Amino acid sequence: MSAAIPSVGDRLVHKEFPPITRHRLALYCGASGDHNPIHVDLDFARAAGFPDVFSHGMLVMGYLGQALTDAVAPSRIRSFSTRFAAITQLGAKLTCEGVVTELIEHHGERRAKLALTTKDQNGEIKLAGEAIIAL
Repeated sequence: MSAAIPSVGDRLVHKEFPPITRHRLALYCGASGDHNPIHVDLDFARAAGFPDVFSHGMLVMGYLGQALTDAVAPSRIRSFSTRFAAITQLGAKLTCEGVVTELIEHHGERRAKLALTTKDQNGEIKLAGEAIIAL
């Protein structure tokens, strides 16, 4: 991020990720310890009424966190929160963005509030959130 003070409406975060693959989901299972078969077992997912396996919500949140820390030094992040909006299907190509919604001051520190989103290639919001960053 440049040294200039951002304005409301400025996009500070933007990162695109490759499509989510079965291999990525299997790797995430191992890394996270979340071995819920809904994410890796096609037969299990179909028996539960889904057409295929789908991504872990926390994987999608991790992508958003990575996009945020790629744009803003972790030492400047004051808060980061998210809420899950929709299931992220296998093959989804995700784009994470963060736009300044408010400039504030807290105990003498200039800060920006960011609206965060993760959308798939169809523009469907999968994850929404907010971050507060020091300027």
